[in-house]
Amino acid sequence: MAQTTPTVFPLLHTQKFLPYVDSSLPAPSRTISSSGDAAVVNLAYNDWLSKDQIVRVFLASTLMEEAMAVIIGCRSSADVWSTLATTFNQQSKARELRLKDELQFIKKVPKDFELGFNYCSNNVRVRSFNIRAKICVPADDPLDDDDESEIVEKPFRFPSLSSSTNVTYLGHHAGYVRLLNSTKGRARMFYYFFEARQNKKTAPVVVYITGGPGCSGSLSLFYANGPFHLTHDLSLVWNDYGWDKVASILFVDQPIGTGFSYSTKETDIPTTSEEAAVHFYDFLQVFFKKHPEYADNDFYITGGSYAGHYIPAFAAQGLVIGDGWINSGVQTASDPDYAKNMTLINQSQYNKLIPLVSECLDKVKHVCGNGTHYNRTACGQAYLDCNIIFDTIVNSKPGLNPYDIRKKCEKSNDDLCYDFSNVGRFLNQKSVKRALGVDERMEFASCSNAVQNAMLGDEMRNLAVYIPELLDDGIKLLLYVGEYDLICNWLGISQSVHEMQWSGHNGFNTTDYVPFLVDGAEAGSQKSYGNLTFLKVYDAGHAVPMDQPKPALEMLGRWMQGHIPL
Repeated sequence: MAQTTPTVFPLLHTQKFLPYVDSSLPAPSRTISSSGDAAVVNLAYNDWLSKDQIVRVFLASTLMEEAMAVIIGCRSSADVWSTLATTFNQQSKARELRLKDELQFIKKVPKDFELGFNYCSNNVRVRSFNIRAKICVPADDPLDDDDESEIVEKPFRFPSLSSSTNVTYLGHHAGYVRLLNSTKGRARMFYYFFEARQNKKTAPVVVYITGGPGCSGSLSLFYANGPFHLTHDLSLVWNDYGWDKVASILFVDQPIGTGFSYSTKETDIPTTSEEAAVHFYDFLQVFFKKHPEYADNDFYITGGSYAGHYIPAFAAQGLVIGDGWINSGVQTASDPDYAKNMTLINQSQYNKLIPLVSECLDKVKHVCGNGTHYNRTACGQAYLDCNIIFDTIVNSKPGLNPYDIRKKCEKSNDDLCYDFSNVGRFLNQKSVKRALGVDERMEFASCSNAVQNAMLGDEMRNLAVYIPELLDDGIKLLLYVGEYDLICNWLGISQSVHEMQWSGHNGFNTTDYVPFLVDGAEAGSQKSYGNLTFLKVYDAGHAVPMDQPKPALEMLGRWMQGHIPL
């Protein structure tokens, strides 16, 4: 670091970065007094914070993956800089930082540091850095579409669709993004991108992340909220309630090791939600560089189930989490209550589970912690121990489908209690792989055991602790859940939401539920306060867009348009 500093500091100074990094420009007061001694927001503080956040994300973007862990929790660019300085010696710093080259590049751009990038989307928070960044495209560095080192994307038409439809008109794309923060950039993240069916130039951009961890975005695409449904004979029919009717939508195979996403190094499979967030952030950077025409559109990150762990790592204009795994301890503890209320277990069985709940919560508290401080190995064991509660409930009713307690579990190769085997048969066809630009030698699997095993130590962490800050920063959040889902039941999610300590805590908790109406019929029960909305969807299980496609589409459309209550 000592050899790096003399070179980097002049560059920081020329770009007006230095006062933020060396603490010579301290943060102004958050509030100032006005008439009557009432405190009001200090606009100077907001301006300072937004600029410092840009500096922080810039510093973080120059780090190699192995250095990122040391800056977790740093709340300012000065914290990042000083932490790196005290952690790495001068020999390792030459390997860990690319600051000199990056800053020299920015210096060539004849604009102030806020305008040094032409195409910037709405803010995206990378939770592993505790920062908010902008997805930006260097103004003088247009992406070469033939540059396979960064992104390969092609328009496509699935072979089973009518060839009379022009492939360009369809606006369907598939591709791979090379992840810079992987081993020598060897990891590739696969995605589908479907332009909105209407008003694609101005429609919001929505990313949908499937859970698991390690389940492919193709499951949601073909069975829930994508443009098509996959039939038993492997043909495709248009989905009247696909989310591309109200937004342009990305389905991403993430983390690495999921679906068609891969790396030549097994170590690139993330072990934590923070590591997965770093890769996903890389993906978004490159995607918006490829598609600057969408960079100013409204941008929302959505997903279901284990995506409740990933999504709090980011914030765009808003977040949508469906049947999410957000506060593992609270949700696990709610399983016996939900099961008894739904008559899945009797009082005697319930009484036997309560001591297990206490043991589980004690283990989670001591080894999984809150947020970033936890013992990964011990937390993984805690998940296995705590899972006895869930397994006991499921085994009490032979054939019970924990994703929808009204249904029987259909045993499948993926053990998801639904027969999703057609998606594997469809995507493993050579003609489909050729259309998507996927190597014909790759074998598609709906869910990855390798990813699930790698992230075992992440399962019982409480990622809901990050949500209050998002809410207080003005990020709007919608949490929805199907009433018949056991594995991420509505009771546990509701308790998690009501326990969150944010500025609107009291207001939200005292707000009454009101009906969620679709076509005049009650489709759910909801409550909203400020930028937080919680919705329980009736007649739905774990996959609300699959079970109740029209209410799910109505929910998303109204929420994006700001119609609250929905």
